[in-house]
Amino acid sequence: MHASIGPDGRTHALAPDTVVVTSGRPARTPGGPVNPPVVLSSTYVSQGTPADGELVYARSGTETWVPFERALADLEGAAQPALVFSSGMAAIAAAMSLVPHGGRLVLPRHSYQVTLGFAADLAARAGVEVVDVDIADTAAVAAALGGPRPASLLWIESPTNPMLEVADVPALVAAAHAAGVPVAVDNTFATPLVQRPLAWGADVVVHSVTKYLAGHSDVVLGAVVVDDAALRERFLAYRSLHGAIAGPWEVWLALRGLRTLALRIGRSQESAAELARRLAAHPKVAHVRHPSLPDDPGHERATRLMSGYGSIIAIRPVGGAAAADALVGALQVWVPATSLGGVESSLERRRRFPTESATVPDDLLRLSVGIENVEDLWADLSHALSTL
Repeated sequence: MHASIGPDGRTHALAPDTVVVTSGRPARTPGGPVNPPVVLSSTYVSQGTPADGELVYARSGTETWVPFERALADLEGAAQPALVFSSGMAAIAAAMSLVPHGGRLVLPRHSYQVTLGFAADLAARAGVEVVDVDIADTAAVAAALGGPRPASLLWIESPTNPMLEVADVPALVAAAHAAGVPVAVDNTFATPLVQRPLAWGADVVVHSVTKYLAGHSDVVLGAVVVDDAALRERFLAYRSLHGAIAGPWEVWLALRGLRTLALRIGRSQESAAELARRLAAHPKVAHVRHPSLPDDPGHERATRLMSGYGSIIAIRPVGGAAAADALVGALQVWVPATSLGGVESSLERRRRFPTESATVPDDLLRLSVGIENVEDLWADLSHALSTL
């Protein structure tokens, strides 16, 4: 259900924070459940030639995926059901399968570090030319798309991980399509409650469902969302052939987590903006990135294009990498851990991974703000900063 009848008798589109609760529910029948069931079966009764859409074997499809795939598609405004994958990287690999052997992949230099690793693998084994760009520099990205050897795919993160650069996604999509280049957007940081790239013409949207969509740091999943039916069939075949499938329990948990997405994002974004404001004024903090800050380079674009500023903060404490590590070790409420988007607030120094982009500062900390009381989060941060 995507619409309701208002008191004026007219049909009204449901708001996203209502869709996140209502979509993917079973049909309303007397005595029926309000939540979809978990079906634990690897195979289905079948003989003869299967009818179109008939369930045969769980690697190709299972009814437990359907409610989540429908709900995510509704949130992203997609014409086709989403496709759930076994992990965010499985979804990214599927989307990057659009790049042929010997093709050109244009992507942000500050993409998720495993995305960068996968791109490097494509370069090594498939002769793909990988072009790193500053995704916030619209003119430079547009220039990288064309030429005698046009790009095969433009990959966008916005905000980027972990530098929080904000791209002009509509302008980049228009430039890419003018050059005949398809566009994929990793929408993990923003979520469909903050931006919907398909509405701007993007061809593919990917998510690490592990993060905000599931929201409780208890599942590993990914998803691909598209408008085009033929493109969905291509990714469906990829998923089946590569076996990049999700377990039914994980998908059911992700759907349960999705129901509170609007509440979690609302709380964490509000807290992130307040914490960013306080951190920017702290004498032990050398630099803060959060699009809510008026002097942040991404503030204007985020204000114009997004319905929020996100729940990730990047900071550089005074004292370099040693101070950053000391800060992480002094915290009690914040959890030192990788990943992000859970109900718990977490942080990490990103360059502790040797595969992180070399242009990410060695002392940069990525903070994922959760749903705890903001004053408790600040007390923990300010105390840890005072120990530096």
